[in-house]
Amino acid sequence: MENWEWNQSSLPYDIVFNILSSIQVEDVCSLGSCSKFWRQLCASDCLWISLYRERWPSLDFTKQSSMLMMNQKSEPQSSSIKGWRGIYVERHNEMSGKVTSVIKAINQFSTSRSLEVGDYQKAVADLHTMELGFKDVVMFLFSSKHNPLLNLVGLHYLVFWLGIPVDYVLEALSNSHISERQVCVKWWKLGRWMYGYRLRDESYSRKVSLADLALGKDEDVLGVLRRGAIYEVLRVQISIPDPTCIPWTSKSVYTLT
Repeated sequence: MENWEWNQSSLPYDIVFNILSSIQVEDVCSLGSCSKFWRQLCASDCLWISLYRERWPSLDFTKQSSMLMMNQKSEPQSSSIKGWRGIYVERHNEMSGKVTSVIKAINQFSTSRSLEVGDYQKAVADLHTMELGFKDVVMFLFSSKHNPLLNLVGLHYLVFWLGIPVDYVLEALSNSHISERQVCVKWWKLGRWMYGYRLRDESYSRKVSLADLALGKDEDVLGVLRRGAIYEVLRVQISIPDPTCIPWTSKSVYTLT
């Protein structure tokens, strides 16, 4: 009892709340197992409402509040996790299940170590449909254990769909130890006309790191990843680099047909 009173008086609630709000959710859960004092604070609705809003700012917060009130008026929940912590855990598990389908699809398509741009763009669009937030992508897709192509899908979604500031994206890449991972992007363009003859289709390749893509260092690569196979571009293929993929240069072959 003395230990509880000492902790409560020596750590003002606003300071404790700021500490808990600035650490990872996994650490909050671990801290909650240290003592009765921390267990009560780490389970408070005030904390988990803040964590929920921070992770999923685009979701309908009012709807979740209404659901919580209805649950409190109904029969006791079967789960041992109550209140906003329970809502957070439920949403996390839902996101995890959805992202798993994208991970499986990319891994299936990329068994040959390459991915067609149509499948790539579908995966990115699926993340948008799932309403993934910044922290969801970092947690589920920014892992060195994943295929680099999955890292790229997550990066593309953050930059072009969510519009996350570059500094935040670079920090997330660095913290996940995937900044220097590379992908190879190859594309084929319709041959140009010259003196009444059509030249052979042109082929290009780039090997670029995830950090450089986040910084927008290769506009050509960013362009084909966003647009896909449209206009004069016949095909776009994304792969894990091999020795034949030339870094930061393009190659073209012209023959008369």
